[in-house]
Amino acid sequence: MTEQNGNEIVPSSNFKQRLLILGAVLGALTGLGAAYLLSQRIDEETELELTPGEGVKLGIAIFAFFRQITQLGD
Repeated sequence: MTEQNGNEIVPSSNFKQRLLILGAVLGALTGLGAAYLLSQRIDEETELELTPGEGVKLGIAIFAFFRQITQLGD
């Protein structure tokens, strides 16, 4: 799972490959869930109304989420 290179511990390429696959699967499931919830909202309202303010809030929330993910290893 990990290889030791001098004083540094480096994850093996097999670990990196599994991590990428896991991330892709989790991302696909998250996207599918978000699309399902959005489609339910559209069915109830018959029209999607997304204001620019809501779009900005959504973008900021996504960037904050990615920032938290990148800081997991620190």
